[in-house]
Amino acid sequence: MSSKTLQVSKVYRDLLKSVNKHIGKEGYKKHFGDYITQEFRKNCNVLDQSSVQQKLKLARDYTLLLNSVQHHKELLFSHNIAVDRSDEMKKTLRKSAGSVGLQLPEVYQA
Repeated sequence: MSSKTLQVSKVYRDLLKSVNKHIGKEGYKKHFGDYITQEFRKNCNVLDQSSVQQKLKLARDYTLLLNSVQHHKELLFSHNIAVDRSDEMKKTLRKSAGSVGLQLPEVYQA
């Protein structure tokens, strides 16, 4: 593999990982990952290198944005700033129940 291909694959993996982690991969959110995959496949044979570099920079910037927003949210939660914590509590409850092999009742499902 060339260094260019490795660079593109790293950006692609990082972006998909951030989207799956911070946006989610549930069925109704799957279109985010599908769109990213479609764009990377569509642009894999583009000969215009400046266009490719611009799109890679955009992908890197969006990955950084997702990670930074999530980090900022975590900082707000850790300092007990008044923000909506219902989604965070649902996620914590889902993880706790899943760690012992249980599922949450419908009341707590998102």
